[in-house]
Amino acid sequence: MRSAIGIDIGGTHLRAARVDAQGRILATARDRSDRDPELVLRRIEALIARLDDDAVAAIGIGVPGRVDFASRTVLSGGYVDLSTVPLAAHVERRFGRPVVVDNDCAMALVAEARIGAARQARSVVMLTIGTGIGGAVMDSGRILRGRQTAGQLGHVSADPNGLPCLCGKRGCLETVSSGSSLARHVREADLDAATTAAELLAGAQAGDSSARTVLDAWAGPLSRAIDDLAATLDPDLVVLGGGLGKEAVQAVRGIPRQHSWYDARIAAAMLGDEAGVVGAALAALAGRRGKRLVLVNGVPASGKSSVARGLSLLTDWPVLALDTIKDPFLGEIEGVDRPFNRKLGRASMAAMFAVVAAAPPGACFILDAWFGFQPRDWLDGLLAASGVEDVTEIWCSADPELIGARYAARAAGRPAGHPGLDYVPELVALAGRARPLGMARLIEVDTGRPVDIDTLRQRLELT
Repeated sequence: MRSAIGIDIGGTHLRAARVDAQGRILATARDRSDRDPELVLRRIEALIARLDDDAVAAIGIGVPGRVDFASRTVLSGGYVDLSTVPLAAHVERRFGRPVVVDNDCAMALVAEARIGAARQARSVVMLTIGTGIGGAVMDSGRILRGRQTAGQLGHVSADPNGLPCLCGKRGCLETVSSGSSLARHVREADLDAATTAAELLAGAQAGDSSARTVLDAWAGPLSRAIDDLAATLDPDLVVLGGGLGKEAVQAVRGIPRQHSWYDARIAAAMLGDEAGVVGAALAALAGRRGKRLVLVNGVPASGKSSVARGLSLLTDWPVLALDTIKDPFLGEIEGVDRPFNRKLGRASMAAMFAVVAAAPPGACFILDAWFGFQPRDWLDGLLAASGVEDVTEIWCSADPELIGARYAARAAGRPAGHPGLDYVPELVALAGRARPLGMARLIEVDTGRPVDIDTLRQRLELT
């Protein structure tokens, strides 16, 4: 079972987990965090060594602070500042696995979008409320990065004349609505220093004015920041996570809100402390350097081309379709009969795999074809020669009579050389007995009903 190790670096704890491709945690380990980056690096290595096994394909590390994802460089940090150590290169050299490094909130958002609170959302804003405030933005299933480090939402301005922030500005949201800020608000209200957010929420509900004052000071700026983010990004959902995510959702809902054009649905993160390690592992698996292939398979008129095009639009992965390669030749070659058409189809399929073989590591392709018309051992040879490390088959099917009707409706518009209306009975019989290749992870799609391509994309990312 292919897996990855996810690391979540926090101000108090270093968490690690071995996670499979479905986001299930297989094993965990943890250690104390520290301000010394060299000590943190050694402890991370020890955690990875405890969890490592032969099935681990990659390592993901979530880092507090600014990270250049493309270069895997930590640019700055807070309590734990790893900008002075070659984190990715060091871990990669030590363990011989590809390493992905990203901001810790971005990693948590990956997990929440795949298996947590944001599963059905395409555009998501996440803030993690802990010692500081982390942030990340996802649009159309991708983390928004800007030049390097978009999504540093803890540093949007709450009060330009406020307290100094580690980033160099004054009055950042982090200085008023983080967990550390809540402790300060509690002290300034002369309440017991051990008072928790949950106790403040209960007290405010019971009419305690001091508790209400503290919650307003803590959650009011956060509520206004969410309003600004709604106006700026118009997300489907705002997720509040971190150690105080659930309490922050309740506190924000208790802040009176003005009616405006802009609104955002707010939800608490579902995965708790596990979000960081799960997201880091899933990001590592998604960021692997080997080539990836999605075989969209099905008999003619099974709806596979619509599925392939829809997935391409959401993933930006190019589609190599059998008919796209073959039809220009049919337009130039006269007198093509069915045996020659099949021979041309075989050559076109070989060309599709040859394009994949020539692509660089990390390339991802969608192949759209009826793969069942060729011998299995021949297909196995093409796949082996293509250098692909990760294959998923999407099997498209529908009621055989519906498939026959679809083919009949489009037969007149197909290039000469394709079978005509007399092929429909044969196709209906074929659709009744055709089965997936069974040579890869399988996702089955009934194209007789509307296909939710975004949900299919999410399922694809979890395979």
